[in-house]
Amino acid sequence: MPLEHDVLNLSRQLEKLVADGNSNNESASDLLNQLKKLPITLDILQKTRIGMTVNVLRKASDREDVQIIAKSLIKSWKKLLDSQDKVKAKSIPENDSSTVISSNQDIKKPSSNSVAMKSFNKNKGDAAVRSQCQQMIASSLKSENNPDYDPTNIAAAIENEIFMCFKDTNIKYRNKIKSKVMNLRDKRNPELCQLVIEGVITPERFAKMTAEEMASDEMKKERKKITEEAIKEHQLATTAGTATGQFKCGKCGKRNTTYNQVQTRSADEPMTTFVYCIECGNRWKFC
Repeated sequence: MPLEHDVLNLSRQLEKLVADGNSNNESASDLLNQLKKLPITLDILQKTRIGMTVNVLRKASDREDVQIIAKSLIKSWKKLLDSQDKVKAKSIPENDSSTVISSNQDIKKPSSNSVAMKSFNKNKGDAAVRSQCQQMIASSLKSENNPDYDPTNIAAAIENEIFMCFKDTNIKYRNKIKSKVMNLRDKRNPELCQLVIEGVITPERFAKMTAEEMASDEMKKERKKITEEAIKEHQLATTAGTATGQFKCGKCGKRNTTYNQVQTRSADEPMTTFVYCIECGNRWKFC
């Protein structure tokens, strides 16, 4: 599609500006103005994820004109999402039901004298549990940066997407809800909540995102580091290594050791030597 191609092309240029530290260049506002002229649909918005790119640029730039145009674009695109949410909300049958949210936010059977935010037909799962889950999501979407924002519709849309994955309010459904709520409330990753509120991440996409996808960039790097270290440990543990008395264990003082050499840096640098003490199990490395 020509439109999708044009949007992706502009998205790549914006990403390059941010990556190169040039988000304050005049070209940033020029590219945003080009985006503003395009008749972007909800389908194009979801396929290209241009909203996320524009939001990243907005936060990276100190230029007032860039921030104004970026906010205007995000606001206009959010209206597309809101329109979709209203259509979905109308398609969900309503029924009187009630709920209570416990202090620790566990999902429990509600009492009969509480008012539910949203209710459903009985053959669509436990209506009260679903209503409670909507309230939990809505509560998690309330932001200090958006005190007047009403998350009711988007919370209903997210819950409905999760429910459609399981067709029941079973333990898998409840665990998924809890996972989404915990990630939205993660103070180390406030950007996730903001992207959902701004419609950059749609309810459909958010409902299907894995824990890895929801994690902050910092958490992703930490997990990658842990994984790499675990792989190295496993490789060393399953390799006998070369026996040697060259190395003295700093823990037990014995020289009954084996060693392995692994290329952990660039090819033109020396290999890293990993030493294992057969006597006490101590492991260390040196370059």
